[in-house]
Amino acid sequence: MSTSESCKDSASKSNDDGVCDVNDKLQNMSMGDVSVCANCGKEGISDNMNTCNKCNMVKYCNAVCKKVHKKKHKKECEEYIRLAAEKHNENLRRAAELHDEKLFKQPPPPLEDCPICFLRIPILKSGKKYMTCCGKVICSGCAYAPVYDNQGNEVDEDKQNQCPFCRTLAPKSDEEIIERTMKRVEVNDPFAIYNQGNNYRDGKNGFKQSYAKALECWYRSGNLGHALAYNDIGFSHQHGRGVKVDKEKAMYYYELAAMGGNEVARHNLGINEGKAGNIDRAFKHLMIAVRGGSSGSLDTIRMMHLHGEATKEDYTKALQSYQTYLGEIKSKQRDEAAKFDKEMYQYY
Repeated sequence: MSTSESCKDSASKSNDDGVCDVNDKLQNMSMGDVSVCANCGKEGISDNMNTCNKCNMVKYCNAVCKKVHKKKHKKECEEYIRLAAEKHNENLRRAAELHDEKLFKQPPPPLEDCPICFLRIPILKSGKKYMTCCGKVICSGCAYAPVYDNQGNEVDEDKQNQCPFCRTLAPKSDEEIIERTMKRVEVNDPFAIYNQGNNYRDGKNGFKQSYAKALECWYRSGNLGHALAYNDIGFSHQHGRGVKVDKEKAMYYYELAAMGGNEVARHNLGINEGKAGNIDRAFKHLMIAVRGGSSGSLDTIRMMHLHGEATKEDYTKALQSYQTYLGEIKSKQRDEAAKFDKEMYQYY
């Protein structure tokens, strides 16, 4: 039986029809909706009462009570304000702590391992190649390696121009590359969408130059997980490319890129923190970048060591981290590719 039905039974027994109506109203009214006037003690509905403009903690039934109680409430009001400020500052401090925990966590590599040799993809641009046919990113070694048939025989020259992963023939013109890229864009390929943004930025491959459209593509690509896109958005906000200069937004997108594994954004965050005199934060960023494969960050830590801003142990740790990265990406096949054409296939 509901409270309302029970109440009605009680009301009929007591012959008091008004009791049930009152109880029903009280039943539907939460305790938070009822307040007491700090001056006269009368109860009232909170939304209909006056509130102290400074602390927002006490209620008054009308403006007269509020004015009468002002002097008496002054000390209490100041204490409410002080406590509120302390709570606000504590919330900000904790929020900053949680943000830094996320910011300084070592991110996973920004790209999956090469789908052919299953080794880590190098961060150097010439160490990898995006295939517009299947959307796969393959390493320089697998892009260079000759193609063999099922019997282990090297195929003829025409078939050497096939995609190492899906065996689609390589595009023969820029128009064909664009056509394939647009098909990848239609299926929400973040790499293809990012490249489309670059075409708009540079006004090439048949795309009319437009920073606005470039940013649209980069936002979309970043939201799909391509961290490099966030780095370019940050650069645009920092230098006013297609948007107004906004340093805070630039920092926000640089941090998103860094947390997504982009070593360029991470390195730049470290440099900016160093310029601001925040050596500890700078070192943290640079160490994460080194673990991600940034040789530039390793050089910066070396210079910090020479200038007394990092210890010998710090630099040794950075060297070990970089060697670990090299151990994950090095292969005989990639070395052969780099030896054949360093400009095209260099990977570290």
